[in-house]
Order: sequence, then structure tokens, then C-alpha cells
Amino acid sequence: MIDCPECGAPFEEDEDELAEGETLLCSECGRSFTVASLDPLELEPEDDDFDLDEDFDEDEEEFDEEDEEEDEEEDDEEDWR
Repeated sequence: MIDCPECGAPFEEDEDELAEGETLLCSECGRSFTVASLDPLELEPEDDDFDLDEDFDEDEEEFDEEDEEEDEEEDDEEDWR
């Protein structure tokens, strides 16, 4: 029997019938997991992919802020001249 790593509820699938890359959906908490490895059995949350995208957006925002600061410095130099 396989239990959900998030909430502990049992999955309906048997461990012997799983394949690497297969997606399991927990009927209790609604999270989905990918079978990363069969021996030993490892399940990775699929929702983590979205976190990577959010991190990328944060980095992009920081980059934009740096660009704005550089533009302001250039404007200040031009005003001084």
C-alpha cells in the first residue's frame, strides 16, 4: 500500500503496478505526485514545478528593479551635466 506523502491517505494504486514518471493524485488532499523512482519508491510533488516559476518571476522582478535604478542613475548624471 502507498500512502500520500502530504496527508498520509492511501493511494488506490498498488506499488507493483506503478511505472516511473506516472502521476498519482491523492483523493484526500488533492495533490498530485510523480513517481520519481521505483526502488526505493520516491514520490515528488508536481506542485513544486509551479514554485520554480514563481521563483523565476521574483528574480525577474529584481532584475527589473535593478534596471530602473540604473536608469535613474543615468538620468541623474544627465541632469548634473
